[in-house]
Amino acid sequence: MEFIKPGINIDFIGKRKAAFMVSTSIIVLTFLLLLWRGGPNYGVDFTGGILIQVKLEHRHTPAELRSALKPVHLQDSIIQEFGEKGAFEYLIRVRQTNIELSGLSERVRQALITEFGQGVQVRRVEMVGPKVGRDLRQKALFAIFYAILFIAIYISGRFELKWLMSIVMALSLAFVVYVASLLGMSVTWLIVIAMIVTVGLCWFLKLKYALGAIVALIHDVTITVGAFALTDREISLAVIAALLTIVGYSLNDTIIVFDRIRENLRRFRRRPFEQVMNASINETVSRTILTSSTTLFVVLALYVLGGGVIHDFAFAILVGVIVGTYSSIFVASPLLLIWEGTFARKSGRRK
Repeated sequence: MEFIKPGINIDFIGKRKAAFMVSTSIIVLTFLLLLWRGGPNYGVDFTGGILIQVKLEHRHTPAELRSALKPVHLQDSIIQEFGEKGAFEYLIRVRQTNIELSGLSERVRQALITEFGQGVQVRRVEMVGPKVGRDLRQKALFAIFYAILFIAIYISGRFELKWLMSIVMALSLAFVVYVASLLGMSVTWLIVIAMIVTVGLCWFLKLKYALGAIVALIHDVTITVGAFALTDREISLAVIAALLTIVGYSLNDTIIVFDRIRENLRRFRRRPFEQVMNASINETVSRTILTSSTTLFVVLALYVLGGGVIHDFAFAILVGVIVGTYSSIFVASPLLLIWEGTFARKSGRRK
């Protein structure tokens, strides 16, 4: 099945400068937004605390709920409307971990009934200790990092047959991470440094396909996190699972395009590299649109009908599928062109 007929010739590569400007602007805005907010909005899974989900019969403001919770000493809680419009469900996040859980659900329910009348339901009460939350946050960050690292090794071996170089890169990176951890750096800075070193090693070791794939994956994860910061959504364990799913989905798209570029480079050795790349993207664009659109329909249904509990997961996948499809065409592939242009000029000067 083909959504776009063969022979189409859209100048994707010609639009790379505009695409780079758009991507750079969004990423810069993401970092500025995260700096302004003091980092990602981590959920109770990662910060520790108590999460209470309640359902009321009528809509009330967070200020009204805080006032109602004063008798149970939860007036300093973070309160957010939750779920579908008109559901009147609220999430009450308590940063304290020294509260007695026994009977807390009933105490909260009675306090809300006293203020708002009958019809109050306490849907769930969850607690995560601060140490457990910190450990989960570190493991989640490392999971994303190691996923991208192993992808770099796989791409280097598959497309460039440079398994030895990719192993050297992995060992070098492990050494850098070890030294940085000895210096007592936080996990966040450790991951940032490791990512910069990974990109630098790909460039130095001339692993061009791995470089394109890694930059595209970092691009996708960063913009998805930016979308969460912009919409004031929390980063939970479910969202980390969504980010890892996005990494796999985006990589799949990138591999399809890279495979076609490699095949066409062998077939059309005398054609300009830019022309071969553009033809390769045009040959795979039908498959890309079909795959992305069918995935989007399913995720959109999950987002609309799945209920509040799964909203953040579905939202992350929704953003990731769109950004991942875009990055395979306008980020990963043009980076190969920049690479070829840079090293072709250098080799030309040597001659």
